[in-house]
Amino acid sequence: MFDPSLLPILLILLATGAFAGLLSGLLGIGGGIFLVPVLLFIFRGLGVSDTIVMQLCVGTSTATIVATSIRSVWAHHRRGAVEVAILRAWAPWLAAGAILGVLTATSLKSDTLMLIFGGLATLMGIYMLAGNPDWRLGNEHPGPRVYVPYSGTMGFVCAMIGIGGGTFGVPALTAYGTPINRAIATSAGFGLLISLPASVTYLLASPKDLTLPPFTMGLVSLPAFIAITAMTFLTVPIGARLTHVLPTGRLRQVFALFIILAAMNMLRKALF
Repeated sequence: MFDPSLLPILLILLATGAFAGLLSGLLGIGGGIFLVPVLLFIFRGLGVSDTIVMQLCVGTSTATIVATSIRSVWAHHRRGAVEVAILRAWAPWLAAGAILGVLTATSLKSDTLMLIFGGLATLMGIYMLAGNPDWRLGNEHPGPRVYVPYSGTMGFVCAMIGIGGGTFGVPALTAYGTPINRAIATSAGFGLLISLPASVTYLLASPKDLTLPPFTMGLVSLPAFIAITAMTFLTVPIGARLTHVLPTGRLRQVFALFIILAAMNMLRKALF
């Protein structure tokens, strides 16, 4: 029977899922950079131990990115905007890096993981806010000497802190001449290639912590996963359509400010 006291949490999760879906479709960032701070607030409120709470946030966020990315990739693919050849080239290295990232995350203390997330998220927010979208390294997709180490590192970092591939993928693709709309679409595919193997690894984790919420599998909260993905499936196509009509540069700047504030708050909690 549903506990009425949990209704506010359910509403927060549904609203979070709706917003994360819009972000995924609109900016190609997967929503994880927004989900993790919200999940941290919820799981701490439910009494999850500080020793495991950050890993639970990251694992749950990563699982939701699977569903979000599938919906986002399909919506963009219907518009012919996904660079399939790039996805095929990067796929094995993204997946390998993702698995290593999960193994690293599960071996760290929650405070350490919070510091890593907060530090990287702050840098991402600053780049999104002040980075030059016209900056170029070349006009053609780079060869294996560049994309193999980059994609492996990207998979590692994204899986370790529970974010999609857009935060690193979009700047990398646009730096080599890929139009921003196609970079966003292709980066949604990066999110899927990272989150799928990472989610399986998080699900197979065996945490020994009695404070984990009910219906948690490994390091994934199934109720949170269901509530968030139910909304992302509805809002990702809306975001994908808005990508082609709204000024995404201005939206990225507004979102970047939110990310910087959320990241600094997480750093404060980890340090003090």
